[in-house]
Amino acid sequence: MSESQSQSHETQVRVRYAETDRMGLLHHANYIVYFEMGRTELLRERGVAYRDLEDSGHLLVVVEVGCKFKKPAYYDDLLTIRTTVSRVTHVKVVHQYQVFRDGMLLAEGHSTLACVDRDGKPQALPDVIRADANDSSVANRLAKE
Repeated sequence: MSESQSQSHETQVRVRYAETDRMGLLHHANYIVYFEMGRTELLRERGVAYRDLEDSGHLLVVVEVGCKFKKPAYYDDLLTIRTTVSRVTHVKVVHQYQVFRDGMLLAEGHSTLACVDRDGKPQALPDVIRADANDSSVANRLAKE
């Protein structure tokens, strides 16, 4: 059972000096860190703290991640990370990401997370994620923002 989602959240981050390479560009590995920030803040906005998920024995592990770079980001740029839930199954959640600077698209990415227990065995996503993801009123409210 999968649901297509229109749920999105935007968070801002300023590129720190330590995140750049010798050329002064945001190092490619940091986009993945920014994606994680976006996912965490999306959950938080929905009233779910990632810490609480882990404490309840639901661990979300990245099983796939990717990024396509279009334009560079530089030290001190203020970036907007748009995180969208694009698919939810019984065990997995797929996110799409867009990274903007002043409205200009710099990068696009995606990740797939699977829910596992403390022994690493797949388990169902917690009800709070699946129920919220399947609630059309939540999707409609977020789509209007």
